[in-house]
Amino acid sequence: MLSVRDLRHEYAGRTVVSVPAWDVPKGEASLVIGPSGSGKSTLLGVIAGLISPSAGRVDVAGEEITALAPARRDAFRARHIGLVPQTLHLIGVLSVRDNLRLTRGLAGLPPDEGAIDACLAGLGLSAFAAQKARDLSVGEAQRVAIARAVVNRPGLILADEPTSALDDANCERALRLLRDEAAACGATLVIATHDQRIRGEFARRLEL
Repeated sequence: MLSVRDLRHEYAGRTVVSVPAWDVPKGEASLVIGPSGSGKSTLLGVIAGLISPSAGRVDVAGEEITALAPARRDAFRARHIGLVPQTLHLIGVLSVRDNLRLTRGLAGLPPDEGAIDACLAGLGLSAFAAQKARDLSVGEAQRVAIARAVVNRPGLILADEPTSALDDANCERALRLLRDEAAACGATLVIATHDQRIRGEFARRLEL
């Protein structure tokens, strides 16, 4: 599902991330772990097609995403990659349901209220479907961000620091939600974090 080869990215002449070789099979979960500033977010940005690397290649589901033109990269990401960013970027004036509708529309997928209802129910969000995203609590907003990442049933889910700001109970809940939703989609899951509490939860780890 995910293959990284000879990847390097530089800012202002300084190498911020370097990954010679890394693979995560379909349906598996992997942790990218390292201190702040080690390049975790940059790596996820490259994998998601948001950043063009200085060198190397990234293949997602057999597609060399680093070789795609920007418009094709955006379309591929919308359809095949679910992203839970560190800053959630929900659209506050839209309802929870409309945030998910928009995600499907941006991927060029037809409206599917059944899929949205199932996604909301699976994350315990049915009661919040009509609520504006700006009125959600931090924990509720995080669950909506996970719902947005999985509503299109992507093959790859990327989560950037999803637990670092949470207490132990909510950290465990967020991690369980991510793993359960990835399993429900049959998706590969990659979590980037400096949160050492979850280190032992993953057999596959990339150390930065």
